[in-house]
Amino acid sequence: MKANSYYPVLLVEDVASTAAFYERHFRFRALFDSGWYVHLQSTEDEGVNLAIVQQDHETIPSTGRGPVSGLIINFEVTDPDAAYERAKAAGLPILIDLRDEDFGQRHFITIDPNGVMIDVIKPIPPSAEYAANHAAEVLPQ
Repeated sequence: MKANSYYPVLLVEDVASTAAFYERHFRFRALFDSGWYVHLQSTEDEGVNLAIVQQDHETIPSTGRGPVSGLIINFEVTDPDAAYERAKAAGLPILIDLRDEDFGQRHFITIDPNGVMIDVIKPIPPSAEYAANHAAEVLPQ
């Protein structure tokens, strides 16, 4: 199977406020909005998409209905320091403060109104221990 696109779809109780959250804080815009489903696209990169659907909508199988849980979405950015300062200034909850990780990320984690964690990251060179776990072509310089 060749995938032509990939994007997460968040099952939520309040579609409109969730879409507004991602538009306001992460620079998305709605490409489609039916009320029960919103398809968002980054205003900075059209390949970055996110969808939001009413958690109990009839198109969702009954066994899968309910709120999102156990999910982290990553936004890879050029300047995590600036993103961190914007998040703090906007009053977003910060679950992990901005920091460098030995495995090769500078990042912080916040959370959306539905409990979906958002990891804002920039790849950085990993420690020697972790560098051995990366394919050479993906190591940041």
